[in-house]
Amino acid sequence: MTPPAPESPGAERTADLGYARVDVERAVRTGDPEVVFGGGKTPTQVVGILRTLHEKHPERAVLATRLSPEGIDLVREQLPEAVVDHVAMAVTLGPFPVGRGLVAVISAGTSDAFVAAEAALTVTVHGAGVVRIDDVGVAGLHRVLEARGRFAEADCLVVVAGMEGALPSVVGGLSGVPLVAVPTSVGYGASFGGLAALLGMLNSCAPGVAVVNIDNGYGAGVFAARVARRAHPEEPS
Repeated sequence: MTPPAPESPGAERTADLGYARVDVERAVRTGDPEVVFGGGKTPTQVVGILRTLHEKHPERAVLATRLSPEGIDLVREQLPEAVVDHVAMAVTLGPFPVGRGLVAVISAGTSDAFVAAEAALTVTVHGAGVVRIDDVGVAGLHRVLEARGRFAEADCLVVVAGMEGALPSVVGGLSGVPLVAVPTSVGYGASFGGLAALLGMLNSCAPGVAVVNIDNGYGAGVFAARVARRAHPEEPS
């Protein structure tokens, strides 16, 4: 992925769709185009924003996350070339960039799959390679130890867990790879919709653990992809 180009005078910064002012200059500033958060948007709005982003960035995939079933159906109808990830509740439109570096997305259990899938898809869209290590929660600690050898292969780890949120502390104590923890809303009543996991991760005694918000696989994926990309700069042409 090439570094962001310098801002050109008079360049179009936004596309005004009436219901949204799409940030078409974000890739110039940050290296990554705007992403559509589907929550609270109508299916028609999602399609309109996604189409606009694709027209501005035809050379690489653009992403829409947290789509409703109705939103996914309309995207498939009006943008048939879009690819749907039903687990992540997300769609992509356009070709994926060539991945640089490697991110390992580690999830505690099958119930965390929707957040882990969102993180993994986000990593791919944002230009890094990804590997999944699933269902290695601390209730069966031997599973984490069996996977330990794969942690060092990655440039960044995304660790996804609900319940008490202990997995990032365990992984952080086994590896010195940069780690971003993602608490999920999975758990029984006293998990308080992921608050218990969030607080557990924020209070981790393992050094080097960064934490994103509850269920924020997207935010973790962007962070991890940028770490991996910068660990493997493009060769000068």
